[in-house]
Amino acid sequence: MRHRKHNHQLGVKTAHRISLLANLSSSLIENGRIKTTLAKARALRPSIEKAITLAKKAHATDDAAKKVHYRRLAIARLRNKDAVKKLFDELVEQFVNRNGGYTRIYKLALPRLGDAAEMALIEFVEEAPKKKAKKKKAVARKAKPATEKLEEIGDMTEEQSQPEEVEAKKSASKSAEKSLKADTKKAPKKSSTEGKGMDSPEEKEEEK
Repeated sequence: MRHRKHNHQLGVKTAHRISLLANLSSSLIENGRIKTTLAKARALRPSIEKAITLAKKAHATDDAAKKVHYRRLAIARLRNKDAVKKLFDELVEQFVNRNGGYTRIYKLALPRLGDAAEMALIEFVEEAPKKKAKKKKAVARKAKPATEKLEEIGDMTEEQSQPEEVEAKKSASKSAEKSLKADTKKAPKKSSTEGKGMDSPEEKEEEK
């Protein structure tokens, strides 16, 4: 008789436990890190690592039939086609050069409120490589407001330069008015006899 073989029972029936581990595995693949109880994290580790082993076998083989076979075994284990697709197409590359130990568990200091269960974080050992295309898009989006700001600064400088021109024109007009007033003051005044109809002495001699 094999003793001590009933590990990670989690206090539930078999069907409930299989569904629970499948949901936890899908959540871990989609998010990369999840928070759960310490008992569930320890039960999840062997389940998710077996799914990663299936993905590595599919990645290593060149036979299309075997790749489909391993993918179907993973779907039967995880019960989520989207999670299996992400695991087999994206995440498997970071585990190719690693022989086991794909996850790590961190115990949390604070227990869960209500039942005081021990909590833990479980995550993949290596992070998925980030795509470079997203960084380029972010840089392009940040470059657009910079050009708009430069245009706004140019408009502000033009607006600031216009009042100076107006002030220069006003000062020029004031100086012209002052010069005209000075010319009128310097002009000789006409005699009082002019314009009153008085005859000059030359006109009198011509009349004689």
